[in-house]
Amino acid sequence: QQYLYLYVPLLTMGLMSREFSSGEVKLLYSSPVTNTHIVLGKFLAMMVFALVLVGILLVYVIFGLCTVESFDLSLTLSGLLGIYLLICAYAAIGLLMSSLTSYQVVAAVGTLAVLSLLTYVQGWWQDIEFVRDLTYWLAMPGRSREFLSGMVCSANVIYFFLVIALFLAMAIIRLQSRRQKSKWTVTWGKYLGVWAIVLLLGYVTSRPAFKSYYDATATKLNTLTPNSQKIIGQMDGKLKMTTYVNLLDKYFWVGLPARVNEDLKLFEQYVRFKPDMEMEYVYYYDTPSVPAYQEEGNLTMEEQAKKMMKINDLNPKMFLTPEQIKAKIDLSGEHNRLVRELEYNGKKTFLRIFDDNMIFPTEAEISAALKRLVMDLPKVGFLQGHGERAVDNVGERAYSMFTHANNFRYALINQGFDFAEVTLEKGIPEDINILVVAEMKEALNEQEQQYFDEYIARGGNLVVIGEPKRQEVMNPLIASLGVRFMPGCIVCPTVEYDADLVLTRPTEGAQKLSYWFHQLGINGYGIMMPNAVGLEYTEDKGFEVTPLLMSPESGSWNELETVDFVDGKVALNAEAGEVEKSYPTALALSRKKGDREQKILIIGDADCVSNGELLKTRPGVSAFNYYLIAGGFHWLSDGEVPIDIRRPQAPDNEVFLNERSASILSAMFVWILPCFLLLLALFIWLRRRGR
Repeated sequence: QQYLYLYVPLLTMGLMSREFSSGEVKLLYSSPVTNTHIVLGKFLAMMVFALVLVGILLVYVIFGLCTVESFDLSLTLSGLLGIYLLICAYAAIGLLMSSLTSYQVVAAVGTLAVLSLLTYVQGWWQDIEFVRDLTYWLAMPGRSREFLSGMVCSANVIYFFLVIALFLAMAIIRLQSRRQKSKWTVTWGKYLGVWAIVLLLGYVTSRPAFKSYYDATATKLNTLTPNSQKIIGQMDGKLKMTTYVNLLDKYFWVGLPARVNEDLKLFEQYVRFKPDMEMEYVYYYDTPSVPAYQEEGNLTMEEQAKKMMKINDLNPKMFLTPEQIKAKIDLSGEHNRLVRELEYNGKKTFLRIFDDNMIFPTEAEISAALKRLVMDLPKVGFLQGHGERAVDNVGERAYSMFTHANNFRYALINQGFDFAEVTLEKGIPEDINILVVAEMKEALNEQEQQYFDEYIARGGNLVVIGEPKRQEVMNPLIASLGVRFMPGCIVCPTVEYDADLVLTRPTEGAQKLSYWFHQLGINGYGIMMPNAVGLEYTEDKGFEVTPLLMSPESGSWNELETVDFVDGKVALNAEAGEVEKSYPTALALSRKKGDREQKILIIGDADCVSNGELLKTRPGVSAFNYYLIAGGFHWLSDGEVPIDIRRPQAPDNEVFLNERSASILSAMFVWILPCFLLLLALFIWLRRRGR
């Protein structure tokens, strides 16, 4: 595909210019054929030639069909269709340029110039919405790539037909003007009329309501997963998305007018199923959490904004001042970052971008935000008042990344959960579905314990997170569940890291509870636990207990003597009761409670889901601690959120070739087939000369 840009102009440069330079065009004019016949005849020849080029690729497709199990034929045919339409479009452009001059080189250069024009036109006049849509539609880059990815969209098919028709019509008009002298106003009027018709048809057919799609991939890679389609299907009203773009934020470029159409492609899969989705962009400037640029000097906010407008050639009239944007919406809770607000049936929620390599929300985050609009999702309550881990600051031991970090993709708030801080002064609110108790430092009083027991009795889901030195305080909390935090600390001494840093692995039972844990298991990943407590349990309290995470079978034990794991010496002491074996560090408890299942998650380390640990990486360690958050809360929410966007595995996973046959076929494709084509070309050329 990348070389067609160079090949086709060389093939088309002589289609008409050679006729003009040699004088043979007079013979054509004296023949009983019209200008339309001449142009369509030339173009038909190029279509046949394009079929030959694509036919060569088809040989490889047939080869794949014969040698690959469950070969994705529809995907490859979609790609061939895209390449064929691209060649035909290039040929139509080359035919027009060849009809404008008698010099073949000029025709080739002109074709390259028009192709360049169709490449860069998408960046023109982006601040005018209607014109922006026309210039973006006219641009050719990316059209055939969608075919190659297996997505056949009616708008792209119509685009190629319209572009071909446009340039062929212009070529016909050009020949008519040469053959029958007419006023230049008439000729240019025809040109403008053709352009107007094509642009109008292109604009209309590119509207979401008029688009249709066919996903040619075997696993429907270009289509929303069933869970996301189900969410969209529940929306029978108007959905509006407003993107608030802060000029001074480091992600301001995402929503610039020049990128609006590219930005909208992020949501094209959703627009496919919700074509009446309305999108709006609001531009403003205000103090950001992370500025777009750093500069020496004391520029005021207004001066910074003016400088950014000048640098990016933006119209100052399109930006709201801090006072104007605050009167419209309060974005201080979002730290004035670029954010999108989704609104449906009076309900609103935010969709964010993130500080990671992907930046943009994936289907999981978009669908979670949409699901929040159509149903009540689980609400997580974080118990406070007894020295528990904080959920509202950025300290390393705090849980703000775990709970409501706007810039962390896997935070609960971005995966569909609501949350609140709760106390036990008046009991646990009825709307709390999951209660989290993270490393209590003070024991509950009698009244608080009663409220806690009432929550367990009514079937509320629970997460209890322990930590060494807190066993005495937290064991009474879970005694009724048949679980106990063991004294001491799990260790697994290594040369590289402290002894109390343990890489735990998911059990087979954990992999059955949630696909997140299954992904950990099949990929060989683990959960890193710094300073973890082992768990003991019995199954006589009515709960079914499933160990989720286990320490290594070899080299780990429950250390009861050493306290200083940095400078202290750690050694296994059997006389002190230390036993080398695998210990559970996380448990899942469940029981039937009425018509639903009560679920409880107990974790022996409070640091493993803290801000510091979620952001930390260690050389040589494959740990993905956010899987514990995602998998645990996916199980606790009965699979409601995070959204399951898994797709089936591709079936084409085996090649029916051995080394010898592969070598023979390689030689055939690299040498024998090209030589055959060369001999065929010589044969045809000699026969033509003989005639």
